[in-house]
Amino acid sequence: MEIHMKSADPDLSQRSSQTYIIATAFLALFGIVGFAYYGLPFFFDFMTKEYGWSRTIVTSGNALGKLIVGPLFGFIAGWMIDKYGPRRLMMAGALMMGTALIGLSFSDSLGTFYMFYIFNALGYVCGGPLPCQVLISRWFDKNRGKAMGIAYLGIGTGGALVPLISAGLERHIGWHYALSTLGFLVILVTLPLAYFIKGSSVKPLELSGSAAIVPIKKILANRNFYLLALGSMCSIGAVGGIGQHLKLYLRDLNYSQSEAAHIMSFVLLSSLVGRVLMGWLADFLHRKYVMIIIYTIVACAIPLLLLPEFNGRVYLFAILFGIGLGGDYMIIPLMAGDLFGIRALGRTMGIILVADGIAESLFPMLVGSFYDSTKSYATGFTVLIGLALTGVLIVSFLPKQTKMES
Repeated sequence: MEIHMKSADPDLSQRSSQTYIIATAFLALFGIVGFAYYGLPFFFDFMTKEYGWSRTIVTSGNALGKLIVGPLFGFIAGWMIDKYGPRRLMMAGALMMGTALIGLSFSDSLGTFYMFYIFNALGYVCGGPLPCQVLISRWFDKNRGKAMGIAYLGIGTGGALVPLISAGLERHIGWHYALSTLGFLVILVTLPLAYFIKGSSVKPLELSGSAAIVPIKKILANRNFYLLALGSMCSIGAVGGIGQHLKLYLRDLNYSQSEAAHIMSFVLLSSLVGRVLMGWLADFLHRKYVMIIIYTIVACAIPLLLLPEFNGRVYLFAILFGIGLGGDYMIIPLMAGDLFGIRALGRTMGIILVADGIAESLFPMLVGSFYDSTKSYATGFTVLIGLALTGVLIVSFLPKQTKMES
């Protein structure tokens, strides 16, 4: 199957190819991020109970994997996508992520636990947001925000389904086989459509025009690159710190496995609204302001977890946090494309996603260490609130103008 379909109507062929691209990105994000990233924290309380591991340890695998893989492979993956297209990396990412979940389901020693988390990080870098962002950005111009929003619905859809699927599987076959089943599902969902992308022939909106590529040295010399990287690190770190501990937090409040699964699912269902809403806003407002709105929502949602219990508290949190979560990851490549151009997006986002991955992995471990020493989430969650607000401040210094000249 070739995504460049022959048709008497070029516009019809173009629309068909764009639909295929969105579907491919949707399923890749559905499996790699929705199922794998948001599915793993569901199993953390089983690991702490069966293996006697602390909360710092169960969240340290993600940190170790991304600290090793990100700096070594993030930029290389971005360069390869810019040069050769995303197809091969997306296929490799699907296989590595599936293998990681299967391996983690039976990793009862820290050595194997960390080894398969390295596979997890490789799968995320090669098959997750980075290639999908480049894929969407190359195929869409004026409707890029809406296209990115639709594709990123895959994260919310997968993330909403995975706690319910995991809870059902755990009841019937135990948590070990439930997690390994998720690994097989990731491969089944993400691999087939990616196989039919012809990597070097993916339509490049700027590649076929006269626009010259912006040298990476010029990007790294631009203050806006660092503002975008640091601002996104703050918000992604706050989101990751909550997401990795939400199941553990709910279990501390004596929510059952089923109740916790439903709340986690509700967060990701709310993120669907956030992705569509923020994607739509990104096509009409300056994306800097959309980014500030998103980061502010995240900062305002977290304090609800620290308030005394009242009816609907957790669900109010789930709605607000889910909306912020939905727009958080999606707005970053849109802003990067505006600032630095589509031709450099793979390499630019390769670096920024490394930075975001470090924040996303270290802050959950920091929150875990605060909990292990105080037996409370008050200190850790307060740090995350300050982190999110810092992100708002940093992003406010970004410009409103479009991309830099080469």
